[in-house]
Amino acid sequence: MRLKIRMLAAALVAALATMVALAVATPAAAATLTEVTGFGTNPTNLRMHLYVPDRVAARPAILVAVHYCSGSGPAFYSGTQYAALADRYGYIVIYPSVTRSSLCWDVSSAAALRRGGGSDPVGIMSMVDYVKQRYNADPGQIYATGTSSGAMMTNVLLGDYPDVFKAGASFAGVPFGCFATTNGSEWNSECSGGQLIKTPQQWGDLVRNAYPGYTGARPRMQIWHGTNDDTLRYPNFGEQIKQWTNVHGLSQTPTFTDTPQSGYTRTRYGGSGGMAPVEAISMQGVTHNLPVDAAQVIRFFGLDTTTPPTTSPTTVPPTTTPPTSPPPAGGCSVAYTVSAWNTGLTAAITITNTGGTAVNGWSLAFTLPGGQTITSGWNGTYSPTSGAVTARNVSYNAAIGPNASVGIGFQATHTGNTGEPASFTLNGSACAVA
Repeated sequence: MRLKIRMLAAALVAALATMVALAVATPAAAATLTEVTGFGTNPTNLRMHLYVPDRVAARPAILVAVHYCSGSGPAFYSGTQYAALADRYGYIVIYPSVTRSSLCWDVSSAAALRRGGGSDPVGIMSMVDYVKQRYNADPGQIYATGTSSGAMMTNVLLGDYPDVFKAGASFAGVPFGCFATTNGSEWNSECSGGQLIKTPQQWGDLVRNAYPGYTGARPRMQIWHGTNDDTLRYPNFGEQIKQWTNVHGLSQTPTFTDTPQSGYTRTRYGGSGGMAPVEAISMQGVTHNLPVDAAQVIRFFGLDTTTPPTTSPTTVPPTTTPPTSPPPAGGCSVAYTVSAWNTGLTAAITITNTGGTAVNGWSLAFTLPGGQTITSGWNGTYSPTSGAVTARNVSYNAAIGPNASVGIGFQATHTGNTGEPASFTLNGSACAVA
């Protein structure tokens, strides 16, 4: 089971899972991620990191951004675009972190699957209450989003606290209650394998039973899943649609269907507009390392219509790839961290432009030790998969400003050698190894 959790973690570092809006550019504003302690009841010893933009809306919304297995709040902050968009729209982001050894969220226990039952959801609610009280936040504008294990927790939060969360966005997740176990295990193979099939009513009842007697409004839900997800199998996409349409009393027949981009099929239920009660995006050929489009999440939540601060907001990284610039005049540095197990590993790479001019479009070249073969990656394209590899930017992280960094990474198999590349070049210029 522990190996399965590690595999989930790695595959997921999905976290940042090749994210479509997974930009890691350093915000131009002076705002920084800050750890908060003593935020309230915290039965599972979660950690809380908070991002408050320099220019906050008068009644700011709160976004809870929940990391993947093996991740952390700071990693999700660095690997996603939610903070950059907060600079633009003035909302506040909470990045909670698990501290248990698996670094996965509790979405399995009976305590986690009922309102006020204990475990991780209670700690996260303490974080929300802390921000509401100290930042004059709008209690009607509280949202949750997450990837993989974080997507599962997003479903749990919306089920446990429908009176708190207005909407959620789930990337590569499973329905509320799907991962439930009775033996203390964190892993449910039947659910992860896409074999736990229920009727819409049965799924809806699981949500309703988390808060018996509640008759108020239910949160809207946005659901994303890749058809080639081999960690949390694709049938979970349809099961989530069943669940949340039933919770809203809707038919499983979409009221709107379109193709927002090649290979993506978007369906909406209960409305045809951009804030329908349920919106689902199926991503053809995409694995568990799916792209996360933060801008589309913010659009679905309605946060992109918030009156922006009166001063100029931070620029969000470009969505198209600019032409490759010459090597950075002042140099570059690369930090490379390996996490290995049995015959697998993940590598997290931070590329820093130590020069005085921006890099627009980049390629990082390095040679993998013998026996290592890349199986999937995020925040870049990798070719070939072994030997002398070149990692190239994707559309959302092509620009690296002076003294700014971008984070990328990959999952690989190995035959015993889990070492690191000896050297790196960025756009043909040798980088220092941090």
